Amino acid sequence: KVLTSEPGLYGVGCASFTQRYMAVQAAIDAHLKPLVVGRDVDRIEELFQLMMIHGYWRNGPVLNNGIAGIDIALWDIKAKRAGMPLYDLLGGKCREAAAVYRHAGGRDHIELEDSVRKFMEQGVRHMRVSVGGYGGPRFDEDDSRHWDRPDGALDGDYFDRRTYTRTNLARISRLRSAVGDDVELMHDVHERLLPAEAVEFARELEPLRLFFLEDLLAPEDIEWFANVRAVCTTPLAMGELFNHPRMHITQMGGLTPARKVTALGELHGVRTAWHGPGDVSPVGHTLNLHLDLVSPNFGIQEHAGFGEQLREVFPGAPELRRGYLYPNDQPGLGIDIDEVAAAKYPCKSLVDTWTQTRIFDGSIARP
Repeated sequence: KVLTSEPGLYGVGCASFTQRYMAVQAAIDAHLKPLVVGRDVDRIEELFQLMMIHGYWRNGPVLNNGIAGIDIALWDIKAKRAGMPLYDLLGGKCREAAAVYRHAGGRDHIELEDSVRKFMEQGVRHMRVSVGGYGGPRFDEDDSRHWDRPDGALDGDYFDRRTYTRTNLARISRLRSAVGDDVELMHDVHERLLPAEAVEFARELEPLRLFFLEDLLAPEDIEWFANVRAVCTTPLAMGELFNHPRMHITQMGGLTPARKVTALGELHGVRTAWHGPGDVSPVGHTLNLHLDLVSPNFGIQEHAGFGEQLREVFPGAPELRRGYLYPNDQPGLGIDIDEVAAAKYPCKSLVDTWTQTRIFDGSIARP
């Protein structure tokens, strides 16, 4: 929340880096807040550039998220002062709502199809599908393949690349036959494959007519996309794991750089699919929506959904109806933070397991 000298006028922003949120808080409190307090809230571009270069070494998930929180709040303030929704300040709507995709999954083909059909009943036509957890099927202590692990292998979320590709190829193929072509299917690799494996997987998936194949390659391997395109015409989505600019609005520093990336994409025929998983706050999802509404090259919007607790803490969050996300018509972002409600749900510092993925020999697997 960014306060102004005008009574009652403030803006809200998203600085959500869930895996390292305490580091973001420290960056804001110790470095960014002393830098910006007392400056003119109207000079958004000036403030963005100042925050980005003031530390001399720039970019990174911690600093960029802190900058984004302030940058987004400044745009919220700007639109409130203008007395219009942010999408009007940015040039007005190109569309009334943003089509979203949801995440459908399961442990096997039966659960996967059930998950997809539940979303279809809600009017959702775009779904990201996979079998197993983050990155695919896992090995655990009770799995018959547990013997593949060497003696003394450390605990972790075990994963085998070949099992992953075979399983998802078979299940998505079966799913396409079951639900037909009226549903748009997507799949996210999460950069889990070696480049040659990724090329092979993309070629094998092409007959299934995916809406897009996401994050097939890690940023270090982007030259391999030429090999992918030589054998596959499936639309490709990527950018989630880039550090700067990452195609995640808070990771790149807020709306100020996101507007520029969007315009550049339009010039080159690239559509947008802003990152919108469950570890983006409702404020971040709302900003995604405002940008979706004004962008001619909008493609699709990832949306994790808002439960009752999130709606209690963030009044004014967008509404999801029949596969479309709708904003309200309030000035600014149209969303607020109820700090009293938020205090009921304190953050808990946990050691995640999904980012401790290992392959069968016990070594750490990226991303």
